[in-house]
Amino acid sequence: MRLDGLPPGPYLARETVKKAMQMTQFDDRERAYEAKFAHDEEMNFRIVARRNRLVGEWAARKMSLSEEETATYAKDVVRADFESAGDDDVVRKVHGDLTAAGVEVDEAQIRDALGHKMIEARRQIIQEQS
Repeated sequence: MRLDGLPPGPYLARETVKKAMQMTQFDDRERAYEAKFAHDEEMNFRIVARRNRLVGEWAARKMSLSEEETATYAKDVVRADFESAGDDDVVRKVHGDLTAAGVEVDEAQIRDALGHKMIEARRQIIQEQS
């Protein structure tokens, strides 16, 4: 029974169904956006981690590290990114390690390598998904 005392008619039933369908569509759309956001965030995390590994390998080659040392060093560079937000922690680590190893490099060269390796990392991740 409606509040105005009239029995529910076909118009009200139709409007109720229509509103329910709109809410379902809205909920579906919201879930899709949330899923896309989560996927994009995961992809970005994977790309940045891959980029950091590639930069670690690049720096290890400059320091003439062995294959085993290169793998370990690349993992250390990936872990260094968890210290603070942004790329400064990675740049600081790589710059400090290269300088300590007697390799002349400035932060601009490292940031340039980060940019190039980001492109390479994105390409690799996308190819892996294909």
